[in-house]
Amino acid sequence: MTQANGAGGRPVDLILAAGGLVLRESPRGSVEIAVVHRPLRLDWSYPKGKVEPGETLTECAMREVHEETGLHCEIVSFVGTTEYRDRKDRPKVVAYWAMTPEGGDFRSSSEVDEMRWLGLSDAADLLTYERDRDLLVTLQEPAAWVFPRLRRSA
Repeated sequence: MTQANGAGGRPVDLILAAGGLVLRESPRGSVEIAVVHRPLRLDWSYPKGKVEPGETLTECAMREVHEETGLHCEIVSFVGTTEYRDRKDRPKVVAYWAMTPEGGDFRSSSEVDEMRWLGLSDAADLLTYERDRDLLVTLQEPAAWVFPRLRRSA
């Protein structure tokens, strides 16, 4: 996708991606979120990936969550976006949806070697990027709307 012209009049590629904030209720009744470790990047983040040709953002989010976590999920609600420059210095926009797991099991891969279920504050401590921590804020006050919907879908 071409966004604008960069230095020297070359087109600037905008990278579109999507992912999920996979949420579940713990046995104690608190909300937990899945975070994944990517060994090639040595970071902790949310499952996400690039949109494939002909794919919608929600289709991409569901596919990427399944590929990176092994979980089949249901979308609860749109959460928000992050914007940053990728490793190749291209602008990247990632759209995220709150999701609940409906089945499946985590399986390690070369892309994601670990997944953890954490409370929101523990996830904030582990996540590598501030932009990912910022998304957690949308799940807390004043946007606690997601918790009743999460419990209804469980």
